[in-house]
Amino acid sequence: MVLPTGPSATRPRPPDWPPKTPPPPKNPPSPPNPPPVPPAAAHGARGRRLMANRPGAAWTLESQPWSAPKAARLVDQQLAQWGAQGPGTTAELVTLLVATAVADGGRRVSLHLAEQNGAALVLALSHQPTPPPLDDTALSRLRTLGALSCGTETTIHGRTVWAVVALTPQNRPPNADRRFPKPPTANRQTGAPRRRT
Repeated sequence: MVLPTGPSATRPRPPDWPPKTPPPPKNPPSPPNPPPVPPAAAHGARGRRLMANRPGAAWTLESQPWSAPKAARLVDQQLAQWGAQGPGTTAELVTLLVATAVADGGRRVSLHLAEQNGAALVLALSHQPTPPPLDDTALSRLRTLGALSCGTETTIHGRTVWAVVALTPQNRPPNADRRFPKPPTANRQTGAPRRRT
């Protein structure tokens, strides 16, 4: 067999068939669907306070020592408008919440009050994203003052300190909300409850 010589001997041989086109890349697998979010409860798994879908009120206070007693008066007045009252230590409890928020050193303090199912949630936000360490006795003092539950949480908006207290009906002013209805009055002759119309 005679091998070719000369310039043609160095030329690459053309392929006998066209090269195969590489297959298209496979689609990456889609991520799994996220698990369903459970319905919101009064308190989350970590004891976080939730205020959605509740009747409530909110105030913005100066981050000053005198804001704490002012906050106690505001909460007492709002509960009276709802025809309810907290335990006898409610004023001290609100004062402690706001004083704790003031001690964080923010520019202002937000006070939130919400009511549901015969209980009130009181929350103070310090608007200080980097607050100092919380006093270890703050939560225990809130429980001593009658808090059914209490807690704290720090976010980019500041630290919140909250407490839940039980409410009881009281004599309502004429313009109070009908959230705590009065019990029916008794008939003087028969002693049976008188039906209200």
